Amino acid sequence: MNIVERFLSYVAYDTQSSEETNMTPSTEKQRIFAQHLKEELIAEGLQDVELDELGYLYATLPANTDQLVPTIGFIAHMDTSPDASGKNVKPRIIEKYDGTDILLSDSIVTSVEKFPELLDHIGEDLIVTNGTTLLGADDKAGIAEIVQAMVYLQEHPEIKHGKIRVGFNPDEEIGLGAHHFDVEKFGCDFAYTMDGSEVGEIEFENFNAASAKITINGCSVHPGYAKDKMINAVRIATELVSLLPAEETPEMTEGYEGFFHLTNLNGSVEKAQLSFIIRDHDREYFESRKAEMLDIVGTINEKYGEGVAELEMKDQYYNMREMVETKMYIIDIAKKAIAEAGMTPKIKAIRGGTDGAQLSFKGLPCPNIFAGGLNFHGPHEFLPIQSLEKAMMTVVNICQLTTKELGQ
Repeated sequence: MNIVERFLSYVAYDTQSSEETNMTPSTEKQRIFAQHLKEELIAEGLQDVELDELGYLYATLPANTDQLVPTIGFIAHMDTSPDASGKNVKPRIIEKYDGTDILLSDSIVTSVEKFPELLDHIGEDLIVTNGTTLLGADDKAGIAEIVQAMVYLQEHPEIKHGKIRVGFNPDEEIGLGAHHFDVEKFGCDFAYTMDGSEVGEIEFENFNAASAKITINGCSVHPGYAKDKMINAVRIATELVSLLPAEETPEMTEGYEGFFHLTNLNGSVEKAQLSFIIRDHDREYFESRKAEMLDIVGTINEKYGEGVAELEMKDQYYNMREMVETKMYIIDIAKKAIAEAGMTPKIKAIRGGTDGAQLSFKGLPCPNIFAGGLNFHGPHEFLPIQSLEKAMMTVVNICQLTTKELGQ
């Protein structure tokens, strides 16, 4: 089975995760796919293949050298996003893409004007959707690349490598992928998630992240007799939003710029609730953003009365750079591996989070490498076959370079 056939077989499985079930994995269909992968890994000759009760799948490719080499891992997630359907995915291949708009269905067009990244892949073979579902390259491309790389290494015993661990987890798309990942059982010195996007990208910086939920407690009084009595919760909620810097929102920022993002607002005169996410790459700025949110809530309470605004704020994850920068050889190996696969390495900061960030803070340094897909979480998602193949060779090269550079 070649890598394209492997990827297409994976996207036939609907593995959409869900924020509503409070289970792990969050959907039974992820477990069905995990069972399939378990059987496939056994058939492909991997050892210590284990699928635990929470849907986490682990396996080993034993070392083929007597050198002492660090144990390294490769990780990808099995679920697809709740944002778009992953059921009955019907991909097709556009050979030698010519740079024009792509008609996915009678009414859905992936246009070059809206998606100019298409022009970076003229002449390549693109796997696209039929316009009714996402594709699932996030992250079934990563899974296919890892599995195919393990097959390739077994077919090429002249490539010397240490012990390699493979890990596939559920529920990354709902922020829970690393929560039950058994780092101790995985037993690696370092690892890579194959969950990035464009070819050549390496990511070892991500946002520091917090959530903030604010409840406004109002007082409902007949509007005709409300003078000095009514506390209009929903109006105060909008006032609170206006106190945040208007230019520091997702739609106004890029690169390393952080933001406050209002994700939900609902309410009435009696009660209103707001949900925010707070993001910044810089830890000091991140802490100052949280302090600013506290100050704004304090301002509201000072104006309308103590307890009118109640804040619940929680840290979600931190910038993995803190954990990776002491072991920058991990990044150097990845850069060399990408260059040897025929690409220019591109260091990029993630404007979001990743399983690798949480795993890094659990003691497993884990930067993120491209998987090749683009326009995730919707019908315009596509995957250049050449990117899929280059990502697979990047995995192979990392295994070989780790032995060459770190073996003893």
